[in-house]
Amino acid sequence: MILYIVRHAWAEEADETRWPDDAQRPLTDEGCKRFAKMVKVLADRGLAPAVVATSPLVRCRQTAEIIARQIAGKPRLVPRDELSPGSDLDKLLAWTAPYAADEEQFAWVGHAPDVGELAAALIGDGSANLVFAKGALAAIEFDGHPTRRQGELRWLVTAKILGC
Repeated sequence: MILYIVRHAWAEEADETRWPDDAQRPLTDEGCKRFAKMVKVLADRGLAPAVVATSPLVRCRQTAEIIARQIAGKPRLVPRDELSPGSDLDKLLAWTAPYAADEEQFAWVGHAPDVGELAAALIGDGSANLVFAKGALAAIEFDGHPTRRQGELRWLVTAKILGC
């Protein structure tokens, strides 16, 4: 199984006047366009998660929706509280495990620094400092379902690297 870990795309700046509840803060128009270009490039190279689990916060949901629009077969979007800030890796792994038998590709969309910490725990002892830029995606491959320290980082890419 390949698990894609995604940091949400470029969001509006925090502003208590516009978004008293930061969970409602959306992506910028430019962030949506730039991330859509990035996903299109990656989809042309094999990015095709069947399920996209996402933090319920608006900026992550919007990022997940962009992935779903760009992927053939339209992946199923599933909001998961475990991907909210302060992610819970053990609960995410338990929830994801049953899908591993049926799905070759899966995605989690979350927040920094959580996404870097999740990726580090999946490929090693969790002490690595993996920095995810806004909109960055990592592909981690597993022999079977995702488990701690058993993943192999295949790539970590940013929009800048892809020219988006």
